[in-house]
Amino acid sequence: MKSAAVSTVFIIDDDHGVRQAIHDLVESVGLRAESFATGEEFLRSRQIVRPSCLVLDVRLPQMSGLDFQRRLTETGMQIPIIFITAHGDIRMSVRALKSGAVEFLTKPFKDQDLLDAIQQALERDRIAHEQQAEVQHLQERYHALSPRQQQVMALVVSGMLNKQIASEIGASEATVKIHRGNVMRKMQAASVVDLVRMADKLKQPPCK
Repeated sequence: MKSAAVSTVFIIDDDHGVRQAIHDLVESVGLRAESFATGEEFLRSRQIVRPSCLVLDVRLPQMSGLDFQRRLTETGMQIPIIFITAHGDIRMSVRALKSGAVEFLTKPFKDQDLLDAIQQALERDRIAHEQQAEVQHLQERYHALSPRQQQVMALVVSGMLNKQIASEIGASEATVKIHRGNVMRKMQAASVVDLVRMADKLKQPPCK
């Protein structure tokens, strides 16, 4: 069995010949491939591993590729998509790309063009997953702060000095220094600039 750490390319195309050709191409460059005839079959399979991407045919039975893209977005399933089609047009490609697709390839396409798009999609997914994981870790640290420490953190990152924070919360400057030190330690922030960066990242949505 191949390691789950290997990047995975999911392929959805109702044409068995096309599906198998892409499957073989993906595996020929050392990536893992999983193929499905419909979007519903893909959804029933299992949870997505990381990093991964989806090679999706625009014209599918039951549900079109564009409608399936929208359904994935609505359900919170985040995966980079590469569309392939034999009947594409500019309007269709614009809609797909505006909705977040990595590439829109018209059949017949060059193998290298598809492989390049797959590498781009996998890299996008890897970076997004790392960023989401970082936000999740920051949220865990932030929730470990007491309500008072969270208040002090908000005032620190707003640019207030200890004396101003003390006046704002009705405490001594010495007490503010203690709270501030605990915030820096619990958040693992090396500097105020680092803490500001963390606060900005905490505004991002949690990992799904």
